Amino acid sequence: MEFNAVILAGGRATRLGGVPKPSLTYDGETLLSRALQAARGASAVVVVGPDASGPGGEPLPDEVLQAREEPAFAGPAAAIAAGLVALKDSGAGAPWTLILACDMPHASRGVAPLWEALAAQPGAEGAMAVSADGRKQPLLGAYNTAALEREVAVASQGSGLTDSSVFRLLARLNLLDVAVPAGSTDDVDTWEDAAALGIDYKLEADVKSQEETLEEWCRTLLQAFELEGVEVDVNEVLAVAGVAAHSVVRPAAPLTTFIAGYAAGMARGIGQASDDASMNAALELARKVAKEYSESEADAE
Repeated sequence: MEFNAVILAGGRATRLGGVPKPSLTYDGETLLSRALQAARGASAVVVVGPDASGPGGEPLPDEVLQAREEPAFAGPAAAIAAGLVALKDSGAGAPWTLILACDMPHASRGVAPLWEALAAQPGAEGAMAVSADGRKQPLLGAYNTAALEREVAVASQGSGLTDSSVFRLLARLNLLDVAVPAGSTDDVDTWEDAAALGIDYKLEADVKSQEETLEEWCRTLLQAFELEGVEVDVNEVLAVAGVAAHSVVRPAAPLTTFIAGYAAGMARGIGQASDDASMNAALELARKVAKEYSESEADAE
């Protein structure tokens, strides 16, 4: 199939201490380089992000386009729109568009199954990767270009794409859910993710400093609220915030953690459960509801 590719290489990488995900290294290659390889065969490729550079910081190959979402850090839906505009302005037309987030080092394993599924069902408007545990990943997907441009136009005329969910952008498309090989959609949101995937980084001291700062800030807050005896799993709180940001919209992250914390406090206050049990239950429920919300939004639209 003839296709173009949009590689998303932006984002603040807050839980990585601001370290750009495209520059992280796996098996001797940056994640951006691996994403470019996963898009091999594309008629044209655009990298959308604040610093679209290759390994070591050198410029991308001349044939690779560069773009930036507006406003900056407006989220993946806005980045997809920016990539489509850049491709269209360059005159690079193709019936299909491959969307890839650059933080999935094994995404290349999932590309072929997408094309195979579309070839088997030509009436579909796209195909979205589904991980082995059933999670949908729209940022490893192949979509009909005209249909994708249509939905971007509709969203732009409405509430806009800033901080909007990609699931919402794609909700009206007739999409195939395609099971992909294990690990294809594993991404890097935290340093724990990076370590689990065997991804190298050279800023260990900075990362430790950030973790130490968060722990110190947590202790300071607990002391200010006279909650010194309460144990807070900082990594779990950040993980739930990440789920909310990805599944709903980015500003949902602090709102979700606030409400979860409030609920945990209420449960503890009435003696319903211990501090640890209340917090764990609240965070788990918040994670579950955020995932279900994104799925229900996609189904409803």
